[in-house]
Amino acid sequence: MDETEFWEIVDSTREAAEGDPEDHADLLVERLVRLDPEAVLDFARHFEARYNRAYTWDLWGAAWVLLDGASDDAFDFFRCWLIGQGREVFEGAVHDPDALAGLLGEFDEEIDGDGEELGYAADEAYEQLTGAVAPELGLPAAAAEPAGSPLDFEDEGVLAGRFPRLWERFRD
Repeated sequence: MDETEFWEIVDSTREAAEGDPEDHADLLVERLVRLDPEAVLDFARHFEARYNRAYTWDLWGAAWVLLDGASDDAFDFFRCWLIGQGREVFEGAVHDPDALAGLLGEFDEEIDGDGEELGYAADEAYEQLTGAVAPELGLPAAAAEPAGSPLDFEDEGVLAGRFPRLWERFRD
């Protein structure tokens, strides 16, 4: 599976779910079980590589602004949700987290920002296909700390200064 096919699967299932993260995860599993187990593992590798790439202090800060706080787990689920938003939003956010202010449409912090189930979709599909737990993906280990420079998430001045567009749109 190449990157284009990965994003097509993400996009088509998100559109069919009309943006609901839980429905998106269910539809993603349904789509993945139509593939062979190795293609599901390829999808999982693409997902995990992007999940790891999004492990940055700046994206965590953006998640903090959007969600009005983001624990370790909430940031993990946010990264899954961010991948679920598709290539344009994902790449734009990784390049410039403050750009999310313009990349996102409506954002409901009660529903949006939490894609926990998306992170398990490939594992679930693989298990349904094979009856076994998915093997290790063979990717480099995830970093112990987010990339970039740490931010003081508790300092609103720091967040407003680092993410002026997000702050204006979602916190003012």
